[in-house]
Formats: sequence, C-alpha cells, structure tokens
Amino acid sequence: MAIEAPGLDPMRVLMAVPTQRDVDVTAQLLRKAGVCAVPLERDGDAISRQLHSGVGAVLLADDSLDDRQLEALLAGLAGQPPWSDVPVVLLTRDRERSPCAARLAAMLTNLTSLDLPVSTASMASAVLAALRARRRQYEIRDQLIAQQRAEQALRDADRRKDEFLATLAHELRNPLAPIRTGLQALGRLPPGEDAQATRLRQMMERQLQLLVKLIDELLDVSRISNGNVRLERERVDMRSVVEAALESSGPMLDAAGHELHVDLPDVPVWVLGDPTRLAQVVGNLLTNAAKYTSFGGSIRVVLRADGADAVVRVSDNGAGIPPEMLDQVFDLFVQVDHTRERAQGGLGIGLSLVRKMMTLHGGSVTAESPGLGRGSTFTVRLPTLGIGSADSSTDIEPRAGGRGLRRLRMLVVDDNVDAADTLVMLLEACGHEMRAAYSGTAALQLARQFRPDVVLCDIGLPRIDGYTVASRLRDDPHFASTLLVAVSGWGTEDVKRRSRNAGFDFHLVKPVDLESVNRILERL
Repeated sequence: MAIEAPGLDPMRVLMAVPTQRDVDVTAQLLRKAGVCAVPLERDGDAISRQLHSGVGAVLLADDSLDDRQLEALLAGLAGQPPWSDVPVVLLTRDRERSPCAARLAAMLTNLTSLDLPVSTASMASAVLAALRARRRQYEIRDQLIAQQRAEQALRDADRRKDEFLATLAHELRNPLAPIRTGLQALGRLPPGEDAQATRLRQMMERQLQLLVKLIDELLDVSRISNGNVRLERERVDMRSVVEAALESSGPMLDAAGHELHVDLPDVPVWVLGDPTRLAQVVGNLLTNAAKYTSFGGSIRVVLRADGADAVVRVSDNGAGIPPEMLDQVFDLFVQVDHTRERAQGGLGIGLSLVRKMMTLHGGSVTAESPGLGRGSTFTVRLPTLGIGSADSSTDIEPRAGGRGLRRLRMLVVDDNVDAADTLVMLLEACGHEMRAAYSGTAALQLARQFRPDVVLCDIGLPRIDGYTVASRLRDDPHFASTLLVAVSGWGTEDVKRRSRNAGFDFHLVKPVDLESVNRILERL
C-alpha cells in the first residue's frame, strides 16, 4: 500500500481554545518559538481536511469544542495513515470529570494533559516537545517512502529486464531463421563439396546451435521469473531423457574432443516430469562440463535408482570449482572467475536454469569438486514413480481428418524475405511444391489461387498479422482441412494459446528446423 506523503509542515499547530483572546495570545507565544498556530475549523469536513493536510500537533482546551466538533476531530485522528500519530496537548480544568479528556485518553496514545491554570512556559514546552516527536514521525515516514520507492524501482527494473530479455530473444530469432534454414539446405545438396567446406558448414551449424541454446535460455529466465513456465508432465524413463540430452550435446562434446562415458541401467527408471525440460537439465550439465574441461578431457554420465530417487551424475576432470563457489554457481549470471577465460560462450544462465527446473519438478541439484583443476560432479535427484501408463502431449493438438503423407503444396508466409525464401528452398529440396508470400494480404490472395495443403505462417506480419490470416482461412470452407502452422519468434504459453484460438494446428518457434517441420508433416 502506498504511503501518503502530503505537503505538510511539522511546525504547524491546530489550536482550539475558548476565546479569541486566548487564540491571539497563544498564537503570539508559539510564533516566538517558530511555530505557526492555526485555529481549528468548526465544521466537521473542514476539520478532516485540516488534519489530512498535515499538522505537527493539536492544542486543545477541553471546553472549546461541542460534541459534533469533538466527534469530527476524533474521526479525523482515527483516519490517520499507519505511520502517523498526531500529538494532542489537552488543557483541562478537571481531568477526572472532563468527557473530552476521557474520550481522548481512551483513543489516543500520544496525548499530553496539562491542568489549568498553566503557565505559558509550561504550555509552550509541552507543544514544542510534541512537535519534536512529530518530526521524528515525519522522518520515519520519509524513510518508509524512500524504501517503498526503492523497492518499486527494483521491481520496475526487474520487469524491464524480463521484457528486454524476451524482446532480445525474439529479435535474435528472426535473423537466425534464414541462417539455419540455409545451412540445412546446403546440407541436402548432392555430394561434391570439398572436405574444408564440409568442416566449415559443420562448424557453422554447431555455433548456430549454441546461439539458439543461449536464446532459449534467455527466454527461460524471463518465463521462470514471471511464473510462465508450464511443465508438460508425463511418465518418462530417465534413460530416454539422458539419451536425448546426449544427442543434443553431442556436437559440442565431439568438437571439444572429449571422451564420453555413459553408464545407464538395464531397467527403466520412471519419473513424473516434462521430458523436454528434464533433457534440458541434463544437457545443460553436459554443456557446462564440456565448456570447463580442456580439449580431450573425460566426461562421465551415470544414471541410477537410489532408494526413492532417480539420480543422474555428470562428472568431468576439468577446471574444478573452489569451495566458496559450490553453491553460488547456481545463481543467475554467475561464472567461476578463474575459469572465465576457458568458457566457450555462455552467460551464466545454464546452471541457474538447472536449479530452477529441478525445483519446479520437486527435485534438487548439487555441485561437488575436490578443488581447482580437479574436476567437478553435478548430481540431480528426482523422485521415482511407480508403474503406470504414459500419456504424451504436444503444444497444440492436431485437427482430425489428416491425409496420407505425399508431395504437398505448401505456402510459406513471412515478411522477412530471406527467412521465407530459404524455407521455400529447403522444402522444395524435399520434393514439395512451394510458394512464398511476404505479407498477410498477399498470403490470402495466393492461398485462394494456390490452394495449399499446408501453410507455414509468421505471426508478426505488418497490417494483417498471422492470427488474422489464420482466422480468415478457417472461415473459408475451402481451407477447412488445410494444416496451419504458426511460425514465430515468440513461444510463450499466451502466444501459443492465442495461435490455437486463431485456428493454427501447431506453433513452431524460430529458427525452425527441418526435423520439426517433418514431424508435423508425418501426421498428415
């Protein structure tokens, strides 16, 4: 809740004394002490406004207010913000019998009572003491306001950071799309390139894969921070998780010349989890081991059922971790300083994602190392699951009524001309009949002429976006059975849900690879 910060004067005193002469004499006396004395209004609403505008203290004679005015004053004092406790100095002739004194004493914790007659020096001293206490309240209020503003600034900075990461990842995906597609198209050309060209292409593919991984990690940081990560849990054998991680990390391990030892049990180790995210966890540990192990090192992966837990250990004989860093390595953007020169890319995100993902799964991850230069071991633990049926799921369920796989007529829609053209080239090499459109309007016109079996459509199109293209195609009976695939740099659950509602059957995140497209086409 916001803290009120009215423009107030801690040396302003509201006074209610019986006669005008009392007002004049008291105001003159307080003025000499540097205090501004203002008569208390007689109307209830006006009293409330006076108190709300900020005062240092209230000087009150118990016979100066009628019942209505006293109620208004008490209501105004009761409505103070939590930090405030306006001091009241009460002048009374009979403290024991005064109804005003009794009401104030029952309600207020900051009440000073002076018995009349009272010397002017005693009254001034009591008012000044009340003002000093009030000033401390204002200082506390100012500290609370400063703290609140600082906390809000941190929240705003954190929100802007998440927005920046998401936008950066989206913008980086656009130029990556034609690069990946072009490399895949080159890889499908007939044999004939020399060995050096082959090595260069393979190197570019490895570096592209690393860049895509970094972008995915940036997006995951943003999603986890905002609570937008949804696990697609199913019954999964951890052996298949490890194998998927080895497959994705294989190019990096091979390029580093590491010797890999894999030790998997002969029987399944069942857990309940998201197989993609679990493979990401093990893959990140393998990638981390590859980065911080010198060329030709040794990496070992072991999977075991340990009591009620599935345990995966990834060990290496690399740079090692100093004892004080064993827990810090899982913090966001943290890298071990002494090994930074060995890092082959990375933003200090991978291990943080490992811990966050394991927490979401109800598991844990720990790091061990004998010391610098003596390697390290990362251990993942996840509760095992009893025997049961497995259900697989996809991001967007395909529509019924698919056709058998054949040479397909396909339309690619993207305002990034390079992305559209390279994807057309790649799919043409696979034997499909292809067309390209570079705007939503052109896509709708070309679709009516070409009658595609499949439409691969970017979402972020100018003027008529991909959602509108899909909705209009679904409204046309001629495209009732056309397979619509959204292609976008955005991959959040909200974007996927919106693409599904617009009529898309699947949602692919840029840069799209041929394997992902083929998996969808196999469903026809």
